Amino acid sequence: MATTIAAKQNVKEAGIARLTRNSAVLLISAALLVLAGLYGLMSGAIAIPARDVWTSLLHSSDSEARQIVWNLRLPRVLTGMLAGICLAISGAFLQGVFRNPLADPGIIGVSSGGGLAAVIIMILFPEHIAYLPISAFIGALAAAAVVYSLAWKGGASPIRLILAGVAVNSLLGAAMTALMILNSEKVQSVLPWMSGSLNGRSWPHFDTLLPYTIVGLIASLFLIKTANLLVLGDDAAKLLGSRVEIGRLLIILLSTFLAGAAISIVGMVGFVGLVVPHIVRLIVGNDYRIFLPISATCGGALIIAADTAARSWFDPIEFPVGILLALLGAPFFLYLLRRGARR
Repeated sequence: MATTIAAKQNVKEAGIARLTRNSAVLLISAALLVLAGLYGLMSGAIAIPARDVWTSLLHSSDSEARQIVWNLRLPRVLTGMLAGICLAISGAFLQGVFRNPLADPGIIGVSSGGGLAAVIIMILFPEHIAYLPISAFIGALAAAAVVYSLAWKGGASPIRLILAGVAVNSLLGAAMTALMILNSEKVQSVLPWMSGSLNGRSWPHFDTLLPYTIVGLIASLFLIKTANLLVLGDDAAKLLGSRVEIGRLLIILLSTFLAGAAISIVGMVGFVGLVVPHIVRLIVGNDYRIFLPISATCGGALIIAADTAARSWFDPIEFPVGILLALLGAPFFLYLLRRGARR
């Protein structure tokens, strides 16, 4: 009896310690998001002190600082935050549903599907450039649908989904390259979008991405339980009453929805959906109740910080944020892989 009571007490204390640690990590990630946003509003060709930033945000005026902060930097920072949230949540869900820490939106052809649709609009139908966001989003959804149909064989296992995704991703990437080669005189207008960039993003872009993000966040709340069950494996999830195929399909559709929305606004930004959830999982584990919100806040902070660095560190050149994330993210992720292998 005494042993049982002691064991229960240990479990309770471990749970309290885990809750305290996870709450602290969530608060730290939220603080990082706020600091990254402040850094983005302060930094640029014209540096603005933090006091002037707060004054510009809280009080209407015709000052230069107000115009720069409110009309140029704030919409760019907020758009980057929403894109980072969408990509990080998408990657977090896909890594769980595939039970593969290397999964990201590109693994099921979402990025390439949206990219091909956007390239078609920008190169072949530039007069319809206003339809670029919806075209990229539809392309991402179509790519995910093709991958899922190819992987279906009485069910869509994670292995078949990954293999089908790699094949479709390669095919769509080749189609994009061929289209740009055949229309080389128009490639210059496509390259910034292909590299991933927040240059020129303003309030209309934020207004376009905001409803997609809100819908995606709300839908994510309803799929947390399903994601937690799928992480355990298909057999365990079925024993616990989960409808595995329906749950997997819904999560893939939601991940495609979020990634497609982000790609349609900021272009082919990579590594956010791969690196951020992977690092967060190492810190807080696989429980999506805490794993998902921390991934979202860290994803938003990462895009804001990387975009601010890309536009301020290389002045007068504005570096595409997608290239900077690849240059910084790839070596860091390789370090994590080697560290995990040693363990």
